Amino acid sequence: MLEWLDSRLTESQRQLPPGEFWRYRVLLGATTLMMVLAGLYVLGIPTFAPEERLPQILVVGVCMAAFGAVMALTRRLPSPTLPSLLLCLGLFVGFVLGTLPVDASGAVSHAVGMLIPALSVYLLGPRRGFFFTALLMLYVGLFHQLYHSGFGQVRPVFHHPGIWLGNLVSCVSLLMSWALSWLYGTVREESQAALQQALKTLRESEGKLLSVLESTEDVVVALDREGRVVTANMMAKAVGRHLYGRDLERGAHLEWMASPGLQEMFQKALRGKRERVEMSVPAPGRPLTLDVTFNPVWEGERVVGATLFSRDITERKEAEARLAELHRGLVDVSRHAGMAEIATGVLHNVGNTLNSVNVSAHLVVERLRTSRAAGLDKAVELLRENASRLGAFLEEDPRGRQFPAYLAALSGQLAQERESVLEELRRLTESVDHIKSVVSMQQQHARFSGVMERVEVPTLLDDAMRLNAVSFERLGIQLRREYTASSSAVMVDRHKLLQILVNLLSNARHALVESQRPDKQLTLRVEEAGARLRIAVADNGVGIAPEILQRLFSQGFTTKKDGHGFGLHISALSAEELGGSLQCESEGPGTGATFILELPLA
Repeated sequence: MLEWLDSRLTESQRQLPPGEFWRYRVLLGATTLMMVLAGLYVLGIPTFAPEERLPQILVVGVCMAAFGAVMALTRRLPSPTLPSLLLCLGLFVGFVLGTLPVDASGAVSHAVGMLIPALSVYLLGPRRGFFFTALLMLYVGLFHQLYHSGFGQVRPVFHHPGIWLGNLVSCVSLLMSWALSWLYGTVREESQAALQQALKTLRESEGKLLSVLESTEDVVVALDREGRVVTANMMAKAVGRHLYGRDLERGAHLEWMASPGLQEMFQKALRGKRERVEMSVPAPGRPLTLDVTFNPVWEGERVVGATLFSRDITERKEAEARLAELHRGLVDVSRHAGMAEIATGVLHNVGNTLNSVNVSAHLVVERLRTSRAAGLDKAVELLRENASRLGAFLEEDPRGRQFPAYLAALSGQLAQERESVLEELRRLTESVDHIKSVVSMQQQHARFSGVMERVEVPTLLDDAMRLNAVSFERLGIQLRREYTASSSAVMVDRHKLLQILVNLLSNARHALVESQRPDKQLTLRVEEAGARLRIAVADNGVGIAPEILQRLFSQGFTTKKDGHGFGLHISALSAEELGGSLQCESEGPGTGATFILELPLA
């Protein structure tokens, strides 16, 4: 039936919104049914009295003409309003002409009369529908009985009160039919508007979702419980063409699912679990590495399928491999850089100590060169010349009489010179011992490079301090140690940890020198922090600005004129390799800085 009705509409009418499209359908359907009803009515005309047959034929003819006009105008006019008016008018006229001759109870209560309010409200709206309903109510409730009473001339107007009452009930029924049709139409329109808004929102959401799915470089495929493709984005189709030479068709089984691993993941997803794996897929040219994820699709409490997300991570994996190789190179470079840093410290301290050795040696030489002991040669010569008369020389010769006093004075001076030379020689010996200690310590730590061992951090921290002791003392840096940890042993590469500590102490020394403060202070703390050991190197130097603090450990970043931006970056990497972390805290310029190294306790 609907197909037949649609065939009577034009193509443009069939493309109208659902509300207008259905109005055309109802208009044609009602007209067709009325024509069928009129045809059936014609079959009953012979049962009428001879004098009534012609009026009935006239009624049917008028109605059929109106209905035919409706059918013709519906296809030709751009709006259904005029055909709808003509249909309702034809029904009203046909109802009046058909019931007017009948003077009997219930003559105007025909079922066709109830169609007019309902049909007019649906096709024309509540206002125009009320117009036809009001006309029909006037006819049913007033004009029909007035006509048969001859307007009071043939018989009293209310000669049949029962008929009047029945007609009044019919009027109320007609009004109720209009009201219910109006109420239904209002609810239907509101529901239709809500439905259209929901559909619009759904279409917009679907459009956005489709846009997101199509704009992503990831493969997205929705599968039903049998592993058949429900939908796939363009990237999935492109990958399908690349791997298998054809598109992913809806309803086809995904060929990737032939892999036992993926099939197992798919089955787990159907059981409500999210699965993820990295897999290698053979492809023309080179294998692809894919990051594949299966997510269950729920419908209420039931899993109805799964969504496959896949991303090509081949380039990322290759980049990670290159990065790992670069990291290994950085580790080697850091080891050499750390060794160079320590060697620089060793040379710096040895150089400063050699300066002290040189000064002490020059002082000893100068004091020996200017020693009063040289005057003994003259005294010995006088004694040798007067050896035969030594007594008389000492008692009678003016020079001899001065000899005892001279010897006494010379003895005192020689004693002072002896003490001075011994003091310088002691300092010289200490400097040589310090050089031996520094070189020995460097050799000891270098022997254990790359070996994980149990290390007492305070001892190693003191060793790192000794590498900078001379320069710290010369610069007037006050050192304070706060070793409060009850357990301070860690399992680390001794040489690598020493590199970190030497670098932190070197940075602290530079910060203190740049601050030009008279009260330069360096604090070393070793304390427990749960299962980790916290080593803090705090100075009251120039401090660090917040914007610099964020980039402090970046490779190549430095604030020193002659810096290379390598030390702190390598120290942070080394700390991570030791299972720890390195961070810095500073409240800003002029407030000093604290570098915190945390390592797991042994």
